[in-house]
Amino acid sequence: MPDHPCSPAPGALFTGSRVKTPMYEDPAIFAEEMDRIFTKTWVWVAHASEIPDKGDFKLSWLGTQPVIVARDRKGEVHVMVNRCRHRAATVCEVKKGKTSSFQCPYHGWGYALDGGLRGVPNPEQYGADFDKAKLGLKTLRTESYQGMIFATFKETIEPLEDFLGPARKWIDLFMKQGGRYPVKTMGEHQFSFPGNWKIQLENTTDAYHFPIVHKSFLRSLDEEAEKTFTFLDGAGFVEDLGNGHSVMVMIPELVDLEDNLDAPIPERFQALAEELRQSHDEQQVRRIVRAVGGSGFNLNLFPNVACSMAFFRVLRPINVKETAIRHIAIGMEGGPEAANRMRLRLHEHFQGPMGFGSPDDSEVWERVQRGAAGARDLDILVNRGEDSPGDDGPRGHVSAETGMRAAYTMWKRMMSA
Repeated sequence: MPDHPCSPAPGALFTGSRVKTPMYEDPAIFAEEMDRIFTKTWVWVAHASEIPDKGDFKLSWLGTQPVIVARDRKGEVHVMVNRCRHRAATVCEVKKGKTSSFQCPYHGWGYALDGGLRGVPNPEQYGADFDKAKLGLKTLRTESYQGMIFATFKETIEPLEDFLGPARKWIDLFMKQGGRYPVKTMGEHQFSFPGNWKIQLENTTDAYHFPIVHKSFLRSLDEEAEKTFTFLDGAGFVEDLGNGHSVMVMIPELVDLEDNLDAPIPERFQALAEELRQSHDEQQVRRIVRAVGGSGFNLNLFPNVACSMAFFRVLRPINVKETAIRHIAIGMEGGPEAANRMRLRLHEHFQGPMGFGSPDDSEVWERVQRGAAGARDLDILVNRGEDSPGDDGPRGHVSAETGMRAAYTMWKRMMSA
């Protein structure tokens, strides 16, 4: 029996500064989210570097629906529901690889890389009106920006670039972490936590928690790095970018990684700089070193992906009280091995399973879900900070909950449509 047999109307669950507890707890609300949000907007499914060559594929998700992202023989990217058109079995269970086709293991229906039905064993019993052209895998509208691949079930949706809007300039800045090499995905840390997906969505632009939850991380840094990450009293901000997107600028001097290349190289990067000087001129050494350190902001893209300082964070709703997370390290395609190696070490330091960031974050996410089971009539507050006009939307102090309000405004719009 569901916890909330009489689910409230979605429009009443967010009031602008407060969130109602059923948003974390009610299975009926979760089911509506999967329909009204995850099938009706652009959802991040992959990065182009994960399927670089013809025939490459990987498995992904739109909400709770399994999909395949594949690059065909012409180099075009297709996103298809991982469901045979005959009896609904998945046609692929390999997470990532290379192939010329997909075949259902149940009755042998075979599909091309673009989803078209190629062949059916013993087709004579299907009758004269059997039309293979109408029985390909369900294909989704697919578009990309800066190598980030998005898909949607909604054919009439606005173009991806319009949906991203002002967030595009922040994606452009984030991709400068390639140091003028193409950005590529490297290793990743995957885990799940027993909590609602929106708990994690809130976290990406929440600077208020950083000095408390990540105290152990700050203590693990040298004095210079600790000062860099002590930003609550700095000139940073959080800004609503529209359509649920938001950006949290923590370290303004690291927003554009190609600015101020003559600044002193931090002590923790001196050894890397010396190694790079053996094969690169000084200007490129400084550019690469700044890229290795990561950008000074977190960008939240509604509903499921963040460009978070130096990695991609992807969330996947599993059920109302369980969420899967991917923390994907990014590096430089064709760039110096030393730089990519250090990128991975920095990623492990904060985001890895033995790091100082992800374990602490996931612990408090879980505690939010546990706490939400008590006194369910109480509201969850997202009222911190007063907003004023910014470049692209409402802007608040770096510790304001502007980003959460941005996401929930979009949530309410989509859930009330």
